[in-house]
Amino acid sequence: MRPNHVILSLAWLAALALGYPASLVAAPTAPPSEPMVFDTPEQEARYQTLVRELRCTVCQNQNLIESNAPLAADLRRQISLMIQDGAGKEEIVDYMVARYGDFVLFRPPMNSMTYLLWFGPVGMLLIGLSVLGFILYRRRSQLATGALSKDEEERLRRLLGEGDGGKA
Repeated sequence: MRPNHVILSLAWLAALALGYPASLVAAPTAPPSEPMVFDTPEQEARYQTLVRELRCTVCQNQNLIESNAPLAADLRRQISLMIQDGAGKEEIVDYMVARYGDFVLFRPPMNSMTYLLWFGPVGMLLIGLSVLGFILYRRRSQLATGALSKDEEERLRRLLGEGDGGKA
């Protein structure tokens, strides 16, 4: 009776483990804490664009529409109020950057503070390819030797058994 209990427990744990990640992937996005009402469809379109382009500063790699954090709800509300007050996209983005830094942007601007972010991966790839090329060049030059001497050829024939008609 005991082994069946263990097997059932393991089966239940496996089903739970397999079903749990799927439920996380299929989870709906977090709705705003209160419905956002706009005067025009253009305002709503600007709002949707901004909450998808701006990152939640509390969450890891989530935009404002996907985040459940209270700060994200506050930022969504702030964006909504600024749009209703007539602020443009650039003005809202500038406000968020001034308050939270470039981290709030999913596509940070190219400036002296973000050169490493923009060019670092390409630089690391070029360095890696250069190191690989240098290693392959050195290996090739080490393997590339001149012709065998007469003694080396004779020894090779003896080892291969060619000097005595194929008999070892």
